[in-house]
Amino acid sequence: MIVAALVLGLLLPVTGAAAAAVDAVRDGAIVLLFLLYGARMPTRDVLRGLRRWRLQGSMLAATFLVFPLLGLATQLLPDAVLAPDLQRGLLYLSLLPSTVQSSVVFTSVARGNVAGAITGATISNVVGVVVTPLLVTVLMSASAGGPQAGGITGVLLQVLLPFVVGQCVQPWAGGWLRAHASLTRVTDRATIVLVVYAAVSEATATGAWSHVTLGALLVLLAVCGVLLAAMLALTWRGGAWLGLDRADRIALLMCGSKKSAATGLPMTVVLFTPAVAASVALPVIVFHQLQLTVCALIARRLAASAR
Repeated sequence: MIVAALVLGLLLPVTGAAAAAVDAVRDGAIVLLFLLYGARMPTRDVLRGLRRWRLQGSMLAATFLVFPLLGLATQLLPDAVLAPDLQRGLLYLSLLPSTVQSSVVFTSVARGNVAGAITGATISNVVGVVVTPLLVTVLMSASAGGPQAGGITGVLLQVLLPFVVGQCVQPWAGGWLRAHASLTRVTDRATIVLVVYAAVSEATATGAWSHVTLGALLVLLAVCGVLLAAMLALTWRGGAWLGLDRADRIALLMCGSKKSAATGLPMTVVLFTPAVAASVALPVIVFHQLQLTVCALIARRLAASAR
């Protein structure tokens, strides 16, 4: 669906009143997305999971400390190797929280600590609602394609406020939402598709893709592969160094190496100008597809080795 939305935005971009309508629907979907995030996350489960401080602390460190350091390292690449806007996208990617659904599913397949993965991924997304925009502001404001002036205000209104409202109604609505998981899955996917289409369509209409060549995409894929391999190695080895058991090491591997497109793509619209958002989103899309493929293979191999 993400690839289809990307292709559609390239071939059939919208302009004028149609583009304004798409943007309005997209913004409403983003608000609904984070409202449902807050409403379906049981606060007590998050608090209970904090007791496993070594596992949860290592997940947060991998997501918001180690990965951003690697993201900063990608900024040293020469412009002739990778365009500056794609470098900014890699830095933005490194600042995102972990995924929830795929991290938990792959941890389960690999026979890891599923409860720890659920809590860790949830905490990562709760923290990311606040920490990711702050990191973007601190680390990307100096660049020409940094966050727009009203980015933090947009996050407060479109991301944080709906999430807080969701948490407030969670005691009443949370059980029903968790029992009807298909509703939130549809909302997640529809929002991502809308964000991708709107961003790519805007970039196509303004000619922002003129510098993105097949060679640039191949280099981007290679850099994303190096980032993923580095994080997989660091989280697996780091879990052993911390003395975590195999189940917890698997949870750390699966949660600490991933980045959330469901959170990251909507935030690009809030944090960046339309001309920048598409280029920033492209590394997120590429890394998202790569992490799903690679981690699925690793999960099956770990499951086989545990028999």
